[in-house]
Amino acid sequence: MKTRNHKSLGALHPVLFFSGIYFVALLFSIFICSAIFYSCNSHGGGSLASKSKQAKPPVQVEKPVEVMAIASR
Repeated sequence: MKTRNHKSLGALHPVLFFSGIYFVALLFSIFICSAIFYSCNSHGGGSLASKSKQAKPPVQVEKPVEVMAIASR
């Protein structure tokens, strides 16, 4: 029988597989949790378009002054 000169990764296959799955799940959970965090802590401006509309100062409208004429005799 020949002896094997290369290292066998067959015994480490479950360890490598589950560590890979762990890191993929960790990346997804960080992404999902940060998305939930930023959506809960937003300040009402949902998109960039609504933020640009809010950046303009409001236009002041002058109210008409009501004048009553007093009839004199």
